[in-house]
Amino acid sequence: MTMKEVERAFDLALAFPQWQGSGRHLNLSRGAEATATVCARFAPIVTVPLSELGGSAFRINKWNAIFDQFCKACEILSTHAPKRLLTAGGDCACDIASIAYLRRLYPDLTVVWIDAHADATTPERAKNGNFHSMPVTALMGHAPEAMDQRIRIPLDPMRFFYWGVRSDNESDRAFWGRGVPVLEDCSRLSGPVHIHLDLDVLEPSEFPYLAYPEPNGMSVHATLSLIEQVARYSSIVGLTITEFAPATEDDAERGAKVIECVCKAAHRK
Repeated sequence: MTMKEVERAFDLALAFPQWQGSGRHLNLSRGAEATATVCARFAPIVTVPLSELGGSAFRINKWNAIFDQFCKACEILSTHAPKRLLTAGGDCACDIASIAYLRRLYPDLTVVWIDAHADATTPERAKNGNFHSMPVTALMGHAPEAMDQRIRIPLDPMRFFYWGVRSDNESDRAFWGRGVPVLEDCSRLSGPVHIHLDLDVLEPSEFPYLAYPEPNGMSVHATLSLIEQVARYSSIVGLTITEFAPATEDDAERGAKVIECVCKAAHRK
């Protein structure tokens, strides 16, 4: 990939260092910074400022800061109006603003949620109140009212697919009922697609820089191959990378090499 191709890979990189949605936020700030540094090579970057608000609400820990940052992200996206968006998280819940924006831009948007966890609990069913376990249900109309009004158009469950989930809980299963929708054939994808990549989908023995490692994960090679296939059969208009939690700067440097490969894979045809 030439420098010119890299520069036009995405219209905007949204650095979204939110950590408040995670119950294990140690090292997430270092990971968000490293992710943003990589993403800045693929698009002009704008940072969502961290909120100083305290307090919880709606059974959600640190809700006031989370909602404040969500609103700031929405304002940035409205101002810059990107058609192809790269988001550097942060915890999983930072993807709500990005997907809500793209859903308004592309009514036929499909979301591929690459994650070890289903992230489909609700505030009423959540045991720990951590919002990074709730972004999928929030996008489908189950966010607190103020956020739901800003999302405006719920995500169509028929245009949503998981890949790599191996740790769903009772609340996740209760939400889906019919079973979580799994991406089985990339050739069936078409039109605009957003990819959510939680790095804990990866096998922790190969990629250990995680807050919530789960055994029996996917290899880096298999994950890159999947993203390349999605790019081959559809148009990737959004990519969010979340939950990178390196314990040291050396770990951040090693993990960043994988993140760079992810960004390149999303742009490869």
